[in-house]
Formats: sequence, C-alpha cells, structure tokens
Amino acid sequence: MEYKDYYKIMGLAKNATPDEIKRAYRKLARKYHPDVSKEPNAEAKFKELGEAYEVLKDPKKRAAYDQIGRNFQHGQPFTPPPEYQTGFDFGKGFGGSQGSGFSDFFEALFGRAYAQGADAGGYGRQFQAHGSDQHARILIDLADAFHGGERLITLNMPQTDSQGRVIAKMRSLNIKIPKGIKAGQRIRLTGQGGPGMGGGSNGDLYLEVEFNPHRYFRAEGRDIHLELPVTPWEAALGAIVAVPTLGGMVDLKIPAGSQTGKQLRLKGRGLPGVPAGDQYVTLKIVTPPAKTEKAKALYEQMAKEMPMNPRSEMGRR
Repeated sequence: MEYKDYYKIMGLAKNATPDEIKRAYRKLARKYHPDVSKEPNAEAKFKELGEAYEVLKDPKKRAAYDQIGRNFQHGQPFTPPPEYQTGFDFGKGFGGSQGSGFSDFFEALFGRAYAQGADAGGYGRQFQAHGSDQHARILIDLADAFHGGERLITLNMPQTDSQGRVIAKMRSLNIKIPKGIKAGQRIRLTGQGGPGMGGGSNGDLYLEVEFNPHRYFRAEGRDIHLELPVTPWEAALGAIVAVPTLGGMVDLKIPAGSQTGKQLRLKGRGLPGVPAGDQYVTLKIVTPPAKTEKAKALYEQMAKEMPMNPRSEMGRR
C-alpha cells in the first residue's frame, strides 16, 4: 500500500484553510470531471481528488491524517498502525454510498474507526493515534550548559484548532538543562508534544539547544574559545595572568616570546562531559598608545634597540 499525500493531490499547503480547501476542490473537480474533462486519466484523478477532499474538509479526519502521515511522502510504502481496523462501512458520514470507490489507503485509516462513533462526535473506540512529535529551538546561556539546572522557557508552538487550521499558541515549560549539553543537542520532554487521539499517547517535544552570544567565550562542541588581550611586555618577557573560564578565574602562564595568535590550552576547562572539553586561549597583543613625550621617546628607544621589519617576507614570490 502506498501513502497518499492528500495535500499534494489538491495542490495545497499543509496549513490550508477550510475555504482554500473548498476552492481548490471546486476548481479541480471542474477540471477532472469525467463527463467534461479531456485530461488523461480524468476519472482516476477525479476519484482521487474526491477522496482527498473527503479527508481534508473534515477537521477530525484531517487532524488524524496529519498525525498519522507526518513521516511519510506521497507514494512511499505505507503500513497502517496495528490498531487501525480495515473494512469500511460507507453507510454514514462520508457523502457516499457503498461502492463509492475509496482507496485501500483511505479504508485502512478511516474505515471502521469513523464508522463507529461518528454520531457521538468522537473518533470511534477503535481509533487510536500517537500524538505528533513537536520540535522547537531554544537559546540558553553558556553558564546554563556549564552548571546545568532548571529554567522556565516560553515557546510559540503550532497547534491545530477545531476547524483544522494551524494556529500558534504560547506555552510555558519548566525544563531541566543537563550539565554539559552542547549546541545542537536536543532535550526530550516526554508527552509534551501533540495530543494523542482515541486514547493514544501524546507525542514528545524535542528542544534543540543553541547558545546566546557571550561577551568573551565562544563554544565549539564542548571546547571553549577565548581571545585574551596581553601587553607587549607580557608577551615578550612571559608572565602569569588571570584568565576567565566558565568555572571562574584561573592562572595562565604566557611563554616568553609569544606573538599574537598563539594558542594556549587550559585542559578540562570547557563544558563538562566524558571527556570534558578544554578552553583554548588565543593571545592578542595590545599596544599602549604613546600619549606623552616620555612614552614616545621610549618607543623610539625600542626601535633603535630592537630593530625589526615584520613585513620582510611580504611581496616575495
């Protein structure tokens, strides 16, 4: 059995409104009606169109169809969930009579489930569907990832209303942030996704983590990067300086003769994990301005005592 993409058949987006569905059906029904159409396979297309409209015009069928088919594409092999019942009774609720030609795909999804309980406005006792999994992206601070803990977040989540339209609804959730989580990893909230149907379980909510920009730090996986300003004499003579890390200030030894761009490593000072990340410190030499005559004279003395041309290799082929 192949999966039928009813939206594709009707040329609609998945968030189409009821009015858009009705207009699309009327337009295509005129195009493919077997009595007037000259299109190839007009009769088959007309029946397929009618089946698609039968599902999408009904908010209950449409909501169920959207949840069932979220992981399928048109024409892919499709096996109905075990709880679905085949053998559709066309006597009620579907605008047709027995033999009206609905496909096996339609019958597998809506056959007995909707035939029973349709008068009560329900889905039928034998209809069950697992709720759809939902996905969202959240921004957290690097400190949250380093220390872990709980945080209240607000999400703007899509939901289907009683008319089958997709709407946005605000949700507030108190989530637990695992210690050492990396950018791109997901936090799974079981049962916080789309609601199930007919007693089916709710889907899950997956939150993909990204980091807010930090004034000093940049994360790559579990490693943390920091650009550290140093003075010319610290770089030339060597020094021990205090360096910020996510866990607090630590001492870093700068080797004598260091240049801008030199990278030093603080092992295990990145995000926690097995193994923990490291912190990489890139040196940036900052030259003090010569604001006084004495300072200018000192620079002139340095030029005489330590002549060099840092551009000597430039321009050579």
